[in-house]
Amino acid sequence: MRKNPPILWTIEQGICYVSLICLTLLPGAEALLRLCFHSRVPASPGLIVHLLLTLGLLSGMSTTRQKDHLSIGLIQYSTIEENRGFKRFLATFSGLLSAFILTMFAWCSASFIKIYLSPYQIIGFIPDQVFALVMPLGYGVMAFRFARSTPLAETKGSARILLPALALLLGTVCALPALFKFIWGFDAPPLAYQISEAFAALAWYLKTPALILLVLAALGGTPLFVVIGAAALLLIQGSGGEMDVIANQIYTALTQNSFVAIPLFTLAGFFLSESKAGERLIRCFRSLFGWLPGGIIIAAVCMCTFFTSFTGASGVTILALGGILYRVLSENASYSPKLSIGLLTASGSMGILFPPSLAIILVGATTRTNTIHLFLGGIIPGLILVGGVILVGLIISVKTKVPLEPFRLRKAGAALKGSFLEILLPLLLIAGYFSGILSLVEIGSAAVVYVFVVEVLVFKDIRLKDISRVFAKAVPIIGGILSILAVSQALSYYIVDTQGPERFARWMQGAVTSKYLFLFILNMGLLLIGCLIDIFSAILIVLPLIFPLGAAYGIDPVHLGIIFLINLETGFLTPPVGMNLFLASYRFRKPFAAISRYVFPFLLIQLGVVFIVTYVPMLSTYLTKLY
Repeated sequence: MRKNPPILWTIEQGICYVSLICLTLLPGAEALLRLCFHSRVPASPGLIVHLLLTLGLLSGMSTTRQKDHLSIGLIQYSTIEENRGFKRFLATFSGLLSAFILTMFAWCSASFIKIYLSPYQIIGFIPDQVFALVMPLGYGVMAFRFARSTPLAETKGSARILLPALALLLGTVCALPALFKFIWGFDAPPLAYQISEAFAALAWYLKTPALILLVLAALGGTPLFVVIGAAALLLIQGSGGEMDVIANQIYTALTQNSFVAIPLFTLAGFFLSESKAGERLIRCFRSLFGWLPGGIIIAAVCMCTFFTSFTGASGVTILALGGILYRVLSENASYSPKLSIGLLTASGSMGILFPPSLAIILVGATTRTNTIHLFLGGIIPGLILVGGVILVGLIISVKTKVPLEPFRLRKAGAALKGSFLEILLPLLLIAGYFSGILSLVEIGSAAVVYVFVVEVLVFKDIRLKDISRVFAKAVPIIGGILSILAVSQALSYYIVDTQGPERFARWMQGAVTSKYLFLFILNMGLLLIGCLIDIFSAILIVLPLIFPLGAAYGIDPVHLGIIFLINLETGFLTPPVGMNLFLASYRFRKPFAAISRYVFPFLLIQLGVVFIVTYVPMLSTYLTKLY
């Protein structure tokens, strides 16, 4: 018999859902009032960003409860029986380390709220401090959940209580500098200052071994947001900075207007993936392209590209659509499982170059480059990339003599009519944004409302009582993304504050005088980075380092942004730790080495496109000059 979830979980989820609904409706109401009545919703901008803050922490709590935080965890995909004990050890270590780090985050957040947020700064009628209380609450709950979710919880010895309690206690002890500020403010006694200085000195001396330990912890399965946040905290404190700077940067990140679009487009993508939109689009593409060699392959690639452009996460596309598209490809005996799995894995990330890609939005916000120009800059490289993968499928189809489906105008017309509303969606969003009528956040709001109306009210694929199921699947993904973005902002702050980009640019200019050699080194470095960390962290942490270099070598900002994204996209498929290879291994129940072999032909194509886009800047800048 299924147990009802605890009341606190229900409240937590309910607040997440309400925050997400309000994030959808407020920008829509703002746009409607502005366009029709030249008015606005009172305090709307402040309410929207603070709802994002609330959603970010509470969805992070939900992601922790469901153990869905993004991690590398190489050994977790091993099925060797001898590794079971080692997996348990790594899971225990990861949980205790996460509890230790997040306990410090909770105390830093409490200190930040008391010292740096004024009780007189009000959003509507609610003080900023009230909204910000979600930070210590969220990180405290996450710390507790990590502490109690380790394999120790399944044992009967005293260690199952003592070790988690010790992790929380050590986190509190290491957060003493923040605790002193929370208690005394800036009037702490001399002893408190001496202890704080001692912790800063200790952080400086332990910086290198601690960073090495964090890298190993990441490879062992510790969530990436914990590893990145711990590195930021260590580096900031070790350089003489205040501990609560990290809470300041998390607050800054999760109250940025440009980040509001991320949960909105993610939610829209989940409404699409949970409905029968995929089946309608497959029928449409098959009826339109089935008469061509590789027509089904064209349909599969277009489907993956379409969904990834909305969800912003290639892994979601592989997990959500991999099963249905694999069945469609398997219906034709000429398409081997190797080809089908390789194609779907390679296609899972191609949508990040097309509007309304969350990655492009984030690149624009991070580098202050015109987002419309970045959208335009990604279209031609994206089409070349899609065309290259389709070309491989066409060649294989011709060689294996895949039977073709005859083109029937009536069938194609009916299929096109059935999926017309879904096909119309990106066209409407692009028109609304490129015309300047709606802002990016308002476009995200419009996307959710449009998809809701189409899938729930028009097609009735999702019943009203099942809407919570869509939210339940979207919230952990949103929590994972926002958790990473928040701590990545803190690490990015440290890098910029220490003038790392400028120093790196000067060193690189002295060491590498050729622009083309620099671009080659950049390609190799970004492919490696794409293997190791997610695209959102890379944008916030690595891009600020690279952007000044691009300016020094005379590289157009739009071109540099597209180079960055297409390299990371290809890095997802690059062994030994390409993230999409692991996700495909999980989804299709195949060994990691086998997935790597299946993807290899498509990886070669993507690498070729990467170098073409890198060394032919006109492909990225041509449309921007016409705009």
